[in-house]
Amino acid sequence: MEGLAQTLGAVGEELAFHYLISKGYKVLLRNYVCALGEVDLIAKEGGSLVFIEVKTRSTVALGTPAEAVTFRKRHQIVKTASYYLNRFGIRDRACRFDVVSVLLPPGGEPSIEVIQDAFGERG
Repeated sequence: MEGLAQTLGAVGEELAFHYLISKGYKVLLRNYVCALGEVDLIAKEGGSLVFIEVKTRSTVALGTPAEAVTFRKRHQIVKTASYYLNRFGIRDRACRFDVVSVLLPPGGEPSIEVIQDAFGERG
C-alpha cells in the first residue's frame, strides 16, 4: 500500500508542478530537503517567495487532500522554510505558504486547487 501512496503522491506533485507553472508560478526548487524536513516546491509568485505543500488523494472519504496537512506538518514546513531563508541569506522578502490539493479519482479527471496563504508562520 505504501508504494501505491508514493506513486499517487509523485503523480500529484507532477500535476501540481505543471499546473502552478501554467498559473504563473516560477518554480525554483522541487523537493527541498534539509535536516529539519522537506518542502515539496519552492516558487516565486506575485512578488512572494512561496513554500508549497502538495497533497494528493484518490478519494475524499477521509477528508480533502488539503485537510491532510496537519498542524505538525505545517509546523515542519515553517521550520524548513526558516532554515532555507537563513541558509541563503534571504531577508525582507514577502513569503507565504500555499497548499495544492490534488484529487485523482480512479478513472476520473484530476482536480487541482491552489490554496494561497493556507497557513502562516505559526503553522
